[in-house]
Amino acid sequence: MAYSSDLSDAEWEIVEPLLLELLPKKKKTRPPKWTNRQIINGILYQLKNGCNWCDLPRDLPPYSTVYWHYKQWRAAGVLTELMHRLHQQVREQVKKKSQWTTLIIIDSQAVKNTCNASIDSKGYCFYKATNGIKRHLAVDTLGFPFFTHCTPANVSDDVGLVEMLTLNMDYFRAEPVTIPKITILLDRGYHINFLIKKLEQIYPQIMTKIRFELSRKPSKQKKSGFVPVTARWVIERSNAWMERCKSLVKNFERTLTHAVTKINLQSFKCLWDTVEPHLP
Repeated sequence: MAYSSDLSDAEWEIVEPLLLELLPKKKKTRPPKWTNRQIINGILYQLKNGCNWCDLPRDLPPYSTVYWHYKQWRAAGVLTELMHRLHQQVREQVKKKSQWTTLIIIDSQAVKNTCNASIDSKGYCFYKATNGIKRHLAVDTLGFPFFTHCTPANVSDDVGLVEMLTLNMDYFRAEPVTIPKITILLDRGYHINFLIKKLEQIYPQIMTKIRFELSRKPSKQKKSGFVPVTARWVIERSNAWMERCKSLVKNFERTLTHAVTKINLQSFKCLWDTVEPHLP
């Protein structure tokens, strides 16, 4: 039986060679009972429908098999790297540089925890009145993340952004001199002077590679309907995409690292739903 979360034949033709390249090499043993495609379909089913792993449908591989592969691929960074490789392919298809961008849009989203969350991932955000975690996203103009990061909800947007950029500082160190400065578009909840001070302590040349810019405020003119702020609507749409997956409506993960993996998986599936017409 096919499910809406399953990869189509066209999608699998693109994913299969990337997955085989990323998977750790193993000794030759007897052929596995379940294919990698069936395993991924099981992972995506749980992501979209938000069920317990043990409640996977009977026509998918056993939940213990699916979850074992999910844990192994998550620990080896396979799922995150797969998302990055697909992101690069999509950027090439729409005539953009695969690795480098001149505009990164950043925002955070506070979501409630469930009883599964560990003590290290619990925090209360007074601004959002939310007891849970905060998801920090840095997306390109297509809405797909270059960087993802999760913190307890009590961590401020500024501190969370500094942590996210610090973890990915090698990206900016490797930026070629032929590439213009990367514009990082922020909303007015961030404080640019604080960000510059903290980032220069980590990488003194950082401001030769990037520049911060605050998004414009919505017009005060009376207009009917929804009026998006230029470029800012892209990341708001990315945040809304997460609601397509029931397992991301709240934070069901025990650790922050696991929460980041689920965000990357959501981006992986959402990539097909949004940009598939551009693919060959």
